[in-house]
Amino acid sequence: MKTSLRNKQRGAALIVGLMMLVVVTLLAVTAVSTSSTELVMAGNEQFRDRAFQAAEAGVEDAIRKSRSTDSDVPFKFGNYIDLNNLAMASDATDVHSARLQAVGATKMVGESSKFIGQLYKITSTGTSARNSSSAHEVGEWVLSPWDDATFDQATGTINDGGSSTYGTFP
Repeated sequence: MKTSLRNKQRGAALIVGLMMLVVVTLLAVTAVSTSSTELVMAGNEQFRDRAFQAAEAGVEDAIRKSRSTDSDVPFKFGNYIDLNNLAMASDATDVHSARLQAVGATKMVGESSKFIGQLYKITSTGTSARNSSSAHEVGEWVLSPWDDATFDQATGTINDGGSSTYGTFP
């Protein structure tokens, strides 16, 4: 009787071993698949961060432009200038576009001030690989010279009304 039981159990270790091998293989395949997905997610996060940085660079370019003496800087309400598809220095696939728009102005001190606070709205969009993008909108306030006679941005010499000259308006 012992011999017949032993004959029935022959090959059971092989079956159990193969089942364990299948389970271990499934665990390994799942682990590889999970790590691949996490690698793609990390890459997407990196591209999203690069798009964010590109949009921030667009904001900085627009601020720099608003404080320049360039003649194309918008001064009147509603006027704007677009800074389009500027490549980042770190990677040419990362680009940004920005719009600098004049949205208003405030007098500084009563009616006698020769300066106003120029208000700008800056809208910037940065893009990177894998269609990642980031959009930013900020406001900016810039001190600007003002000419009460023409109700426009002042130009010419800055002086004290006498013989002292302190520079020129753009």
